[in-house]
Amino acid sequence: MKERLQEFFLENFSFLPPELLVVLVSAMPILELRGGIPMALLLGLAWYEAMIYAMIGNLLPILPILILFRPISQFMMRFAFYKRFYDWLYKRTMSKSEKVEKYGALGLILFTAVPLPTTGAYSASLAAILFFIPTKLAFAAISFGVLIAGVGVTLFTYGFFG
Repeated sequence: MKERLQEFFLENFSFLPPELLVVLVSAMPILELRGGIPMALLLGLAWYEAMIYAMIGNLLPILPILILFRPISQFMMRFAFYKRFYDWLYKRTMSKSEKVEKYGALGLILFTAVPLPTTGAYSASLAAILFFIPTKLAFAAISFGVLIAGVGVTLFTYGFFG
């Protein structure tokens, strides 16, 4: 699925500058920087450009999520379709967030830094909200986790395929 999304962006948004394309792909929930950095390699960006633009894209939606998710969810809970979605999201996030529950902000770093499916900045943001981790602390921890993930994915991608 990740590859199809990358292909979709390459086919439909190739008119955009490569840097902006990497930022957009990295801002997507499923792809995040794990999709943006390989795309940067395909687009011919240097490793340091790939890492910087992918991290910017991955971090762009995080602060708005941390600030707006709870009030928007409270409003949307009056709709049955959203209530079902929220219950699914809550169950999914809670099942993956034992590190966050146990270690708090340090757990957010680990949760974000490990480049596995269903982990990353989006899931860490939701875990921070569900565990009432203060916004500033959550953003700092998630940012540090994104930095660690960015270094790891860049080293792997450019080391083996670059």
